[in-house]
Amino acid sequence: MTETVVITGASAGIGRAAARLFGERGANVGLIARGEEGLQACARDVEAAGGTALALPADVADYHQVDQAAERAEKELGPIDTWVNVAFTSVFAPFGEISADEFRRVTEVSYLGFVYGTMVALARMRPRDRGTIVQVGSALSERSIPLQSAYCGAKHAINGFTSSLRCELLHDKSGVHITVVQMPAVNTPQFSWVRTRLPRQPQPVPPIYEPEVAARAVVYAADHPRRKQYYAGASTVATILANRVAPALLDRYLARTGYGSQQTDQPVAPGHPDNLWQPADGTDGRDYGAHGQFDGQAHRRSAQLRLAEHPVLAAVAGAGAAGVALGGALAVRGRRAARR
Repeated sequence: MTETVVITGASAGIGRAAARLFGERGANVGLIARGEEGLQACARDVEAAGGTALALPADVADYHQVDQAAERAEKELGPIDTWVNVAFTSVFAPFGEISADEFRRVTEVSYLGFVYGTMVALARMRPRDRGTIVQVGSALSERSIPLQSAYCGAKHAINGFTSSLRCELLHDKSGVHITVVQMPAVNTPQFSWVRTRLPRQPQPVPPIYEPEVAARAVVYAADHPRRKQYYAGASTVATILANRVAPALLDRYLARTGYGSQQTDQPVAPGHPDNLWQPADGTDGRDYGAHGQFDGQAHRRSAQLRLAEHPVLAAVAGAGAAGVALGGALAVRGRRAARR
C-alpha cells in the first residue's frame, strides 16, 4: 500500500527536501504552505522523483485551514500515515525591538502551527490506532541564543507540548507515535526572507548543513519513531550536551559571540523580502527552492546522522563533541580572565 505523508512548510528548506525524499520512494505527499510558487514547484519535484503530490495552500497559524488541508489530503491521497511539522517563521532582532504583534505571529506559526498540525493528524490517526507524527525541532529548543527570542521560545514550547502528549499516548497504549528531530543550522531560504532588524544579512550559525541532511533525518525518524529525540549534526549534540554541563558559561559566551555569528559581512539589502505576514514567493513570484545562499559553506553529510542506528556509538561521539565545545568555551573564558 502506498504511504501518505503530509508536510507543513513544504515550499522551501527542510520541508521541500523531505518532500522530495518521500517522493523518491513513491509516496503520496500532501504539501502545506502559504506560497503558491514554492508549493507548485515542490509538487513538480515530488512528481519528478516518482511520487504523487497534492499542493494544499494553508497558513498553519489557522487551525481551520490546517484541518481542511488534512481533510482534502485524506480524500484525495488516502489515510495519512505520517505527518511532518516543519513550518515556521521568525524575527531576527533584540527582544526589545520586536513588537507584540510580531512576537504573537512567530508564536502562532512556529509553535501553534505544530500544535494544530498535531491535532488534525491525531484526530485521523487515533481511530485507526496507527500513524507517526514528526516534529522538526532545533538545537535552539534547548539552548537559546540572542536575537531569536520568539523562535527559541516556540521551539522550547514544542518540546514541552510533545513530551506531555507522548505520555498521554503511552497511557492510552496508542499505536500512534510521535518523535522529534533536533536540527543544526541549515542552509535554507529562511535567511533570505526572514524579518530582520540587524544591520547585516542574517546567516545560520556555523557549522551549516544542507537541507538534504535534515531531510534524511526526518525520513529516518518517520520510519523509526522513538521516544528519545533524534539529533541531526554533531553540532546539535555538542550544543545540547554542553548546555547541560555549563549553561551559565554558554550564556556569557553567546552574549559575546552570538550577535556577530548570526550576521554576514554584507549589509541587509534594500527591499529584503519578508515572509512574516505574507509568503515571500507570493510577493515576488519567485520559487526559492530548498537551498539558501550558503551552499559554499554547507556540509552535505553528517556523521552524526549515520550513527543514528547505533545509540552507543552516537552517545560516545556526542560526548566527544560536547567536550570539544565546552573546552572551547572554557578556553575563551580563560583568555578573558588572563586579560583582566
